[in-house]
Order: sequence, then structure tokens, then C-alpha cells
Amino acid sequence: MTTPEERLIELGLELPAPAKVPDGVHLPFSFINVRGDRLLFSGSPKSAPNGTIAGPFGVVGADFTTEQAYADARMIGLSVLANIKAEIGELSRIVGWSRVFGMVASAPGYNEQHLVVNGFSDLVIDVFGPDVGRHARSAIGVSALPLGFAMEIEGEVQILC
Repeated sequence: MTTPEERLIELGLELPAPAKVPDGVHLPFSFINVRGDRLLFSGSPKSAPNGTIAGPFGVVGADFTTEQAYADARMIGLSVLANIKAEIGELSRIVGWSRVFGMVASAPGYNEQHLVVNGFSDLVIDVFGPDVGRHARSAIGVSALPLGFAMEIEGEVQILC
């Protein structure tokens, strides 16, 4: 049986370093919160390979096309996986993806948020397969997100204790 880490290699993908909070920024919460067999991940942007926050910054439908935002949502998925792996050790401890919630900073009239967040969902299915990767999901458009992010994605997975 292929592990998620092996599947990432097969897909030619690399995880960035776990997210680093910028100097001078205080976050009164954790990126990852484990409660028994539940792991909740906070709204996450994309990370650069070294773990620094890399956006994307702007508004989808004005600064980005749906296709560009889809690719960024996929990269956010890699950032989330890096943060989870740093917390629990092995991604194979994930036994089910429960829910994903994507927020997309959207230009007036933009209505393809669901297609953007598909980038994240497709990555999860690609890495974990349809059984473990299957999840409930919502995607909404918002007028603005913290620090000017174009999107952030949060969710919950079930893990082996």
C-alpha cells in the first residue's frame, strides 16, 4: 500500500517547510489543533518552500483567473499537509478527510469559488485516494481576507491516535 508521502513523490510534489509566523505577528491560535482522533487545521494560505507565507495576495476574478487560483489552492493543500505532517509525524495517520472550507476573496460578480477550491480537493484525492480523501466541502466568496490573502482553506481530518 502506497503512503501519502510516497504518493507525493509519484506526483512529483514536495511539501514546503511547515508554516512560519512572520516576525511581529501574534496568533492566539494554532495552525493545527488535535483533539483525540480529530485534527482541525486553521485557515491556511500558501507557504514558500522555506515555510514563509507566500499568499496568494489579491482578489480572484480581478488579480487572478480561476485557473491561476486553482493552482494556488493546490499549493495551499501542500502547505496544509506540511503543517499536519509536522504535528503528527506521518501523513498515513490520516484515516479520513472530514471537511474542507474554502474562502476566496472575490471580485464583484465572481462566482467560481467552487472551481478554485477544487484545486485543494483534487490534491487531497490525488494524494489520499477516494476513500480516505473523500470529504464534505463548502467554498464561499468574501470581499476580503486577513493580510490581503486571495484565499484561505481550513478543515478537519480524522487521525489514528
